[in-house]
Amino acid sequence: MGPAGFLPFLQRVNTLSSTCTSAAVIFSFQLPRAGRWHGPVCALVRHRSISVEKAFSHHGSELTDKESRLLDRLYNGLVGGQRSSLAESITLVETQHLRKKELAQVLLQRVLAFRQEQERLSGGKPVAFRVGLSGPPGAGKSSFIEVLGKMLTGKGHKVSVLAVDPSSCTTGGSLMGDKTRMTELARDMNAFIRPSPTSGTLGGVTRTTNESIVICEGAGYDIVLVETVGVGQSEFAVADMVDLFVLLIPPAGGDELQGIKRGIIEKADLVVVTKSDGELVIPARKIQAEYTSALKLLRKKSKTWNPKVVRVSSQTGQGVPELWDIMLQFRDAMLTSGELQTRRREQQKVWLFSLIQENALQHFREHPAVQAGLPEMERRVTQGDISPGLAADLLLRAFRSSQ
Repeated sequence: MGPAGFLPFLQRVNTLSSTCTSAAVIFSFQLPRAGRWHGPVCALVRHRSISVEKAFSHHGSELTDKESRLLDRLYNGLVGGQRSSLAESITLVETQHLRKKELAQVLLQRVLAFRQEQERLSGGKPVAFRVGLSGPPGAGKSSFIEVLGKMLTGKGHKVSVLAVDPSSCTTGGSLMGDKTRMTELARDMNAFIRPSPTSGTLGGVTRTTNESIVICEGAGYDIVLVETVGVGQSEFAVADMVDLFVLLIPPAGGDELQGIKRGIIEKADLVVVTKSDGELVIPARKIQAEYTSALKLLRKKSKTWNPKVVRVSSQTGQGVPELWDIMLQFRDAMLTSGELQTRRREQQKVWLFSLIQENALQHFREHPAVQAGLPEMERRVTQGDISPGLAADLLLRAFRSSQ
């Protein structure tokens, strides 16, 4: 079921919400001490407010003693900067186990409260600087991250690297090779590298990457680098969870501007030409000039920042300190203008509706009426008996009639 088939379902939800003007939806999570997990419970009641506090109060009151001790241990370890607690917390966030997903939300809520307190004490300044890095295969992303990470830890920063690895479409497996490519940074006690499988996620960013960023910030890491897979139209996900989006490109031959999608260039706050050393210096300068000219023709993403194109060499380290200075200039300019705070608020709304769509589509797929009729609809569509639009309407009608 593609996005087109999902729109009527969203229209159904909008119709429902518009007719129930005197009702509001309260989401509560039932966590029984024993027995199966009941999932999110949606109840229409005669109130005009969504009681999030009541939901989480009930959420925590149903925890077993073992679960409470686990969450306390993970939270205290995170706040204390323990790497083992950070790794275990991200594992909890990434799990597909329904019960543990609920425990992860309780932990995340505590970490969010802690982060808000830290930001309040710092005068509203974000506790961490989030940087997303993307580029075609062979652009030297891992090598660049290692050089940049080592320089930052040398300056006293704590660096977290969330490296998303592609999963096999056949076996679902993932190489998780980032720790082998970043050998020096992996041994640095002020750095934390966490490879995560895409699990088939479009855009190479897992749905839990955003939550992993929150966990890393709660553990005291003030620089969070998110490395993603490849470049394409679907690679916008990382740009909706970071403060600074960096596009890395190699100085290869050919028409470079045709090789990179226009949309991903428009999202970039910085374009970095890698491998600018030796015989590749001249091609790197050419690519820098081409992208500098191209960026002038594109619509500006920010009112206070003009995207820049710089050259670096991970082998010699040339240009990396200057690049970090430019990154700091970006952060300071965005903080002063208030755009950084606005961007983060907009990103949270984007991820809210992304998760709603994902969960609603999953609920649609798992519905008994849909599961009963889907094989026949697929067969008739593939044989050309009916159009995909009609099949989608019939399935949605079956879904709605049995609610």
